[in-house]
Amino acid sequence: MKKILMIAVLLSVVPFVYTQTKMAYINSATVMEQLTEAQDAQKQIDALSQQWQADLNQMANDMQKKVEDYDKRKLIMSDKRRSEVEKELQDLDKKIVDFRNQKFGTNGELFTKQNELMKPIQENIFKAVKDVADEEGYDYVVDRSSSTLLLFANNKHDLTQKIIQKLMQK
Repeated sequence: MKKILMIAVLLSVVPFVYTQTKMAYINSATVMEQLTEAQDAQKQIDALSQQWQADLNQMANDMQKKVEDYDKRKLIMSDKRRSEVEKELQDLDKKIVDFRNQKFGTNGELFTKQNELMKPIQENIFKAVKDVADEEGYDYVVDRSSSTLLLFANNKHDLTQKIIQKLMQK
């Protein structure tokens, strides 16, 4: 009786053991490079970044000139005037740091703008990945371009071009 029960259990488990999980990958960097809307969004982000960097460089140059001017004149300044100029320089330095954080910080305007522009594009990509994975019967799809550990992938499982085609149809 125990042998029959054991055989029955083994026979019921065997099909689950041999069930194959189907896995594929995409290269999201390649997908993003192919999408016009992603390229346009990146151009907007780059333009903003360049403008803010130019503003920051101008502020830093102005600060440098004022520091040099202060260094040349500090010996002939009164203590009161020296303190005033030092305070102005500290305030200007703080203004530069605040501007950098406001524009380029972890929650800065550049980060916010990038999320605003890229989120809809990423959502479309995720939807296309899901659609292709469902159509092709894949259980998992990983991104080869990210930091996910993907040590080997056979190119026959690369869905990148199918994702691009799916997105171009829209």
